[in-house]
Amino acid sequence: MEMATEKGLDLVEVAPQAKPPVCRIMDYGKYKYEQEQKAKKAKKHQTFTVVKEIKFRPKIDIHDYETKKKHVERFLNHGNRVKITMMFRGREMAHTDLGRDILNRLAEELEMLAVVELRPKLDGKNMIMVLSPTNRSPK
Repeated sequence: MEMATEKGLDLVEVAPQAKPPVCRIMDYGKYKYEQEQKAKKAKKHQTFTVVKEIKFRPKIDIHDYETKKKHVERFLNHGNRVKITMMFRGREMAHTDLGRDILNRLAEELEMLAVVELRPKLDGKNMIMVLSPTNRSPK
């Protein structure tokens, strides 16, 4: 403590768990500032994965299907994950296999761009499938 006050610095405990505890003589304000800068730099280089959602119906027309497929392709090309929801209403619940076929066909047609992260799974009145882009670099 005397050495630290002599030099006009602080005595900082670096490793309190060690036997004996390790202390260092340093400028605590400068140390704290450097830690904040490291944290900011790490946060700056973080990547966020965005999940986009597209909703389908089992009785979807071919043109509507192609349009929505192009939207999914665009999301995947931008590096986003895509959650595809097949919505069933009323008696359509008896024909969930039609919805599963549409989702499987979409996954098959997009296999060059995407990997199926979550296979088609029935969740209440909706069937959900998640696609991730094969290349993680956004364009």
